[in-house]
Amino acid sequence: MKLQVAMDVLTTEAALTLAGQVAEYVDIIELGTPLIKAEGLSAVTAIKEAHPDKIVFADMKTMDAGELEADIAFKAGADLVTVLGTADDSTIAGAVKAAKAHNKGIVVDLIGVVDKVTRAKEARALGAKFVEMHAGLDEQAKPGFDLSGLLRAGAEARVPFSVAGGVKVATIGDVQQAGAEVAVAGGAIYGAADPALAAKELRSAII
Repeated sequence: MKLQVAMDVLTTEAALTLAGQVAEYVDIIELGTPLIKAEGLSAVTAIKEAHPDKIVFADMKTMDAGELEADIAFKAGADLVTVLGTADDSTIAGAVKAAKAHNKGIVVDLIGVVDKVTRAKEARALGAKFVEMHAGLDEQAKPGFDLSGLLRAGAEARVPFSVAGGVKVATIGDVQQAGAEVAVAGGAIYGAADPALAAKELRSAII
């Protein structure tokens, strides 16, 4: 199972610093949507140039103009780009077309999708490299939230998937047991006093 760091920082400088601290322990470096909105796709280029050996994930959360937005992100250096699972099938298909042209990949983010199992299968059929079982920060903040629903959906869908939403040392084993290809850790890394140590501990927890 791969480890992905989600960098929900707001400047390219902060992203470069964080990536530099954790790169040796992670496989995928994700530029969060707030970072891309704040800094633009130049941040993607900067991270890819600094870490050419890593998979760079641009969390675009595209909802329309799939081919165009994906093409822009791939040209900026992204290896993976997200399209929302709530988008029209044609939007996902357009993004996949751009991905094929660049020999890159589309990840369909299932945040806000009620029937994640069905949509995961549909997204895979449309050409998604994998789907992301994702609970956003606002959802995670609700009383009683845990990862179990995401893990069940991932296991039941039987397509390649990642899990994002509260992944930490205490839960990453459950993520792996559910069959995820990628565990996405955000706050557990960037919110830690020592991000490098946090990333190392998460890596060590993967069997």
